[in-house]
Amino acid sequence: MLLGNALCGRLLYSLRKTGADIAVSAPLVELVREGGRIAGAVVSINGKLVRVRARHGVVLATGGCGASERWQQDLAPEAAITHTLAFVGNSGDGLDAGVAVGGDIDRNHKSPFFWMPASVMPWSNGRVATYPHIRDRPKPGLIAVNSAGRRFVNEGNSYNDFVSAMYKSHADGVPSIPAWLVCDRRFVREYGIGVIHPVWQNLGYFERKGYLKSAPTLAALAQKIGVDVRGLEETVREHNHYAATGVDEAFGKGSFALNRYNGDAANKPNPCLAPIVQAPYYAVQVYPAPIGSSAGLRTDGDGVVLDARGKPIDGLYACGNDMSSIMGGLYPGPGITIGPAVVFAYRVAMHATRSRADATREAVPA
Repeated sequence: MLLGNALCGRLLYSLRKTGADIAVSAPLVELVREGGRIAGAVVSINGKLVRVRARHGVVLATGGCGASERWQQDLAPEAAITHTLAFVGNSGDGLDAGVAVGGDIDRNHKSPFFWMPASVMPWSNGRVATYPHIRDRPKPGLIAVNSAGRRFVNEGNSYNDFVSAMYKSHADGVPSIPAWLVCDRRFVREYGIGVIHPVWQNLGYFERKGYLKSAPTLAALAQKIGVDVRGLEETVREHNHYAATGVDEAFGKGSFALNRYNGDAANKPNPCLAPIVQAPYYAVQVYPAPIGSSAGLRTDGDGVVLDARGKPIDGLYACGNDMSSIMGGLYPGPGITIGPAVVFAYRVAMHATRSRADATREAVPA
């Protein structure tokens, strides 16, 4: 599955065909204002400061601030974010530059970030991997539980909704950050879990690393992961009843098309439900992790950055995650950052070239 990678590859190919200069590892230092408009930027290229003039305007598209601890604390201090899946370069440079020249951050979002449940794996080479849980959660035979050993969400829902449920359960007084994904030996063998691939597995390695917890009974597993023993046993018993009937009466796992698409069509009667009965039992810890930022610079419909009074900043644009998401922190589905990024990049380009052409015509004597 190439998805956004394929799109970026095609965009890069098209850009190279135009003969445009491409500079990598070129952090933005500051924007340049001349005569009341943004006329360029200072960037660091190979350690050397370079001033770049922009005839039509500057577009901020640095990827937002999903990896910035400072912006995480600023936008969501109550979230207590410890891990991120955002690219390390999404450090908020564009937001910093926009704010420095008067741009306004739109904070009126249901959530300032888009979320993914993630596990943390310390590899033997010293590298620590933060792993996104996308495909394992909807599969039949896995549940997510909080410290009470109880389910709190439809595990097959979108990753953003899953984390939202983690925060809600936590706020309701039941510690749910981190949460635990619980399954049995059959599930791990057939589907894998997190960084562990199915079929050929050295589970002892992952247990020694602390990534995977196992026990011969549910009670022993509950004690090992620090959740309520009775709660976990009752939850699994209830889940197994739902697996037999094919109807998740508690959270509706398998009742939505998205659930079923990511489930196992061969599993009957519900592609997302199977009993958890085959010892040993396993658990993996998951944390809320941003995959990108929703809050960003406020713009108009053409991507022009606005100040705190709602006035446009001439020559300055934003798109992608530097621009405040039109979704307001909601996440209807995968690609909800890429789609608007492409649309508003087009609108920015059209507005910038049109505005500059109009200004040039006005400057020519009749």
